[in-house]
Amino acid sequence: MVTIDESAPVIVRLSTVIDAPLESVWALHTDIAAWPLWNPDVVRVEAEGPLRPGGSFSWHTHGLDITSTVRELVPGERIVWGGPAAGITGVHVWTFEQDGGRTTVRTEESWSGAPVEAAADDLHKALHDSLESWLSHLKGRAEQAV
Repeated sequence: MVTIDESAPVIVRLSTVIDAPLESVWALHTDIAAWPLWNPDVVRVEAEGPLRPGGSFSWHTHGLDITSTVRELVPGERIVWGGPAAGITGVHVWTFEQDGGRTTVRTEESWSGAPVEAAADDLHKALHDSLESWLSHLKGRAEQAV
């Protein structure tokens, strides 16, 4: 099982409970090409096709061009992606758990690299705010669809 880099200078862990079934939340979150439709922080996405381990997708968010490679995929349960962007190496783990008609989404991400070491506090806040926003947008869109 792939995990975040526990020794990274920046680690953020957050979760939310979404009043929508797991299948809906998973489908929304893993439709990479549709991210800009519900997450205004994502400007554009270019996917190579369906998500699969070893596959990559490129996206633009918060002024960064990022190419992420899927490192693990357990449909309906877990997806891990990561890669370098602007000298930062990120590893992002998402897990999904159904509880009745609700879904708990957990996200944890690590950032390492010289830019992170130079400004860990600022980048911790930036990552925290970004993930908090992502979860909020995901929750809003998934609950709107129910």
